[in-house]
Amino acid sequence: MSTRDEARKRTAKLKQLRSDHAATVERTQVLVKEQKQIQRDICQSIRDTAKTIPEIAEEINMPTHEVLWYVTAFKKYDLVVEEGMCGEFVLYRRFEEKSK
Repeated sequence: MSTRDEARKRTAKLKQLRSDHAATVERTQVLVKEQKQIQRDICQSIRDTAKTIPEIAEEINMPTHEVLWYVTAFKKYDLVVEEGMCGEFVLYRRFEEKSK
């Protein structure tokens, strides 16, 4: 079997799976879209000034425990950096690599 035939078979199989699981695919697409919007909102919030988790949560109208989850993930992947403290809370700012 040629590579082209294998690709066609794989494409047909994926199309069939999407059709069979249309509800799940649609639900997942909605969740991914919501998640990306939340990520954009958080990044926009901390783009210019460092903020604490409660400040970010208040600005984007989201529970603090959810904001903490996102910011922790951002930190893991070096998308945010800690920039000091504000009382008991860490200040987070979006990481922007300086061009050389």
